[in-house]
Parts: sequence; C-alpha cells; structure tokens
Amino acid sequence: MAETVLVRYFAAAEDAAGRPEERIELAESTLGALRTELESRYGADMARVLRSGSFLVDRVVSRDPARRIGATVDVLPPFAGG
Repeated sequence: MAETVLVRYFAAAEDAAGRPEERIELAESTLGALRTELESRYGADMARVLRSGSFLVDRVVSRDPARRIGATVDVLPPFAGG
C-alpha cells in the first residue's frame, strides 16, 4: 500500500528540488525508497546533496536506508561546522 510523505527541503536540498517541500507517494516507507525516488526525480544535484547530507525523521538524524519514515521527513544538506 502506497503512503504519502511530506518532504521538506533545506538549503542545497531545496535548490536541487526547486521547491521548499512536496508530498511524495512511496510504495515502501523507508529512507532508502525515498532516497531512490529523490535521485530519480532530481538527478545529479540531489544525489550530491544526499551523499553527504542526512534526513531528519521524528526529530532524529538518520542515514539508514532501512529506517521507516512517518508523515514528514526533512532533507538536510551538510552544514558547516557540524
């Protein structure tokens, strides 16, 4: 069963997506499935952000592709100093 997730983009991730947020329907609710979808939609620019960036899921930073996601995921680029 497909689920819809609100994806919010910040800084370089927003630049790569061309928007601050969007709703995406995923067949599998994992970070790995979301990552694959984002790279498919937005290509090399988003792939570069995701290679060194991270996701915020339930207020916890994660890069684990098996991590289950909920209703909202933030896509965070790498930040200077952290």
